[in-house]
Amino acid sequence: MSYLLDTHILLWTRLDPQRLTKSQLNVLSNPDEQKFISILSIWEISLKFSLQKLTLGEYTPEIFLESALKLGLTIIEPSPAQYASFYNLPTVLQHKDPFDRMIIWQAITNKLTLLSSDNKMKEYKIHGLSLV
Repeated sequence: MSYLLDTHILLWTRLDPQRLTKSQLNVLSNPDEQKFISILSIWEISLKFSLQKLTLGEYTPEIFLESALKLGLTIIEPSPAQYASFYNLPTVLQHKDPFDRMIIWQAITNKLTLLSSDNKMKEYKIHGLSLV
């Protein structure tokens, strides 16, 4: 199976691993599973870091990215078709966070299972989201 890590899961892998669930840890530690991170997560981390809404401990966003890639994660970018078709993802529970919604859309359209602890994500299952 192939997985897409939500931004907070990516952060927790390096900064706060005790927050990860057992099933999330099983996926992350399994070398046979493909694990992806969205370029949007990297941008979100850098943006929040620059606005001082996020601390990365000893890391800068560049060093954080390098450390994440050493875990065997692969970066994926939304395709032009995903950007153009994004309007097809319904808004649920007034969930308007553009980073979250595009990561959800990437997971759905790439047929990836999303690793997330965000309870709002469950509402997207009826729209095709596979979730751990």
